[in-house]
Amino acid sequence: MADLKERLLPAKPASATNLRDTSYRPSASGRQPFQGVDVLGLKKRGQGLRSWIRVDTSGNSQVIEVDKFTIMRRCDLPARDLRLLDPLFVYPSTILGREKAIVVNLEQIRCIITADEVLLLNSLDSYVLQYVVELQRRLTTAGVGEEWQSEDNDLNRRRGSRNFDNLFGNTSPDYLPFEFRALEVALEAACTFLDSQAAELEIEAYPLLDELTSKISTLNLERVRRLKSRLVALTRQVQKVRDEIEQLMDDDGDMAEMYLTEKKSHMESSIYGDQSSMGYRSTDGVLSASAPVSPVSSPLEGRKLEKTLSIARSRQSMRSSEGPTESIEQLEMLLEAYFVVIDSTLNKLTSLKEYIDDTEDFINIQLDNVRNQLIQFELLLTTATFVVAIFGVVAGIFGMNFPIAMFDNPGAFKWVLIITSVIGTFIFCSFLCFFKHRRLMPL
Repeated sequence: MADLKERLLPAKPASATNLRDTSYRPSASGRQPFQGVDVLGLKKRGQGLRSWIRVDTSGNSQVIEVDKFTIMRRCDLPARDLRLLDPLFVYPSTILGREKAIVVNLEQIRCIITADEVLLLNSLDSYVLQYVVELQRRLTTAGVGEEWQSEDNDLNRRRGSRNFDNLFGNTSPDYLPFEFRALEVALEAACTFLDSQAAELEIEAYPLLDELTSKISTLNLERVRRLKSRLVALTRQVQKVRDEIEQLMDDDGDMAEMYLTEKKSHMESSIYGDQSSMGYRSTDGVLSASAPVSPVSSPLEGRKLEKTLSIARSRQSMRSSEGPTESIEQLEMLLEAYFVVIDSTLNKLTSLKEYIDDTEDFINIQLDNVRNQLIQFELLLTTATFVVAIFGVVAGIFGMNFPIAMFDNPGAFKWVLIITSVIGTFIFCSFLCFFKHRRLMPL
């Protein structure tokens, strides 16, 4: 992995050092020109040069530096599609099928897939490097498999036996078109990344939630809050990837647009067929090869060739606009396989969210129970305070400064205490019976 990273990292251009040395040279007035402006950054943004990793159909990779307009002309893409690949912007996961390319934005994997190559933004992310390694491995393996398949076809042709793979269609993933193999690796990388994130979240969540149910503390509540925030963000990412795959599966036209190799072969066959038909001219109902064209008539023939090319392009566009006439079962099966994977990840996150919600409900029930117990205890204390207040009323009455004959009896104070205690106990028991009757507290 380290050797691949050193090989894929772009070398620092020498012009950057010269530009940095000359752009901050003080002027004659002693002030630095463009003070406070990043001239180097403006220069790079003006040029739009970016480092791309190019992987061809043979699995060979190289680092190229091209600008935005070159990529637009090379892949026939509008500028709004390239904004999806810009790492400075945050866009949701998207898979777009265009006339000559497939724009893929799946988490860390941001690439342009054509019928002949894959252009991937050069990055130090480990998932990007793993994508390049896995794509090269599968392309190399597929190349060996195609050689074996061609040898088997030759043997079957010599023996006169039927090839059932050709009869029923070859559904092996090793013999998918190049664009589908690159798309499959991108989908696998995105699904693996999201599933690993979900697995890490599960490993961290369940012990934390069990600890929270056994001990409710501020620290545990804060950890659960952060965990839930991560869960919501990850669920949003998984949901977007799932919706994108589902939307692509529901639209046959978008899936038909992604058959780049087939469209390219149709275009080339149309152009070659029209060019071959131009090489013959009809004479008395018999087709004969035309004589060499003189330089005087070459502009006319050039115009005919341009007209033929335009007619071929128009036929190809009409063929693609008529509808998904070609078979889309391969792409549909590929998308359906990864739709099942991403849907399983989403179900896993949904189950985790339900477990968190159940834990929150359980904690709220516990807190409500404790709150109810505190209210009941407060009610008992209030009732006891009312009973004790009766003794204060009796003490206040006997503390008045007026003569009573009962004060001369030594045993009168004892009877006052006994009667007051009996009355207070009777009042307290009456309150408890009332609370039990009203079901205000379990007794």
